Amino acid sequence: MQAFVIIALAHFLALLSPGPDFFLVARTSINSGWRVATGACLGIALANGAFIVLAFTGVSVLREGTLLFDTLQLVGAVYLMYIGVLFLRHAGGTPLGAVAGRNAGHGWWRSLLMGGLSGILNPKNALFYASLASLVAGSSVGWKAAYALWMFSVVLLWDLLVAVAIGNPRLLRRFGRSLPWLERASGIMLMAVATGLLVHVARG
Repeated sequence: MQAFVIIALAHFLALLSPGPDFFLVARTSINSGWRVATGACLGIALANGAFIVLAFTGVSVLREGTLLFDTLQLVGAVYLMYIGVLFLRHAGGTPLGAVAGRNAGHGWWRSLLMGGLSGILNPKNALFYASLASLVAGSSVGWKAAYALWMFSVVLLWDLLVAVAIGNPRLLRRFGRSLPWLERASGIMLMAVATGLLVHVARG
């Protein structure tokens, strides 16, 4: 039980650090409302779940230096750059009053796809779960399943909390003037992460 608490705490603390997935959920919630953003939340959680399964079953594709992992980093960098440019291009372009009444159907599926791509093309997710897998290597199948279920659930619940909090109409109206700057800052951050990944792949 002590090992479970340590690993669960390490995983949750890592979630608190804003990354590409956080910015995608935040921007989607701001732009399309929290209901549409739940699609991104589920997509991100499913991508994390895939990495968890791969890591806990010892699949070698998560090891740094392999061709597949380098390809993942390259494609991920391009995708993050694309999202960053998208954020900058549309910063402040959506009237906040239109969010609440927007049809969530089509947008939800697009949000799900973008969330899944963001999660699966982020090599930091792969490395993070690979490192956690080394801590549970000696655990039974039952405990590994418990770890995996906990991590998937926490990722999903945390992203849903972010989406609901940021997509709150009152909060949006209160901070309406600063939202375009938040989107621009998020776009710059994502482009910086993408550039760092490209430099890392080039040096490797």
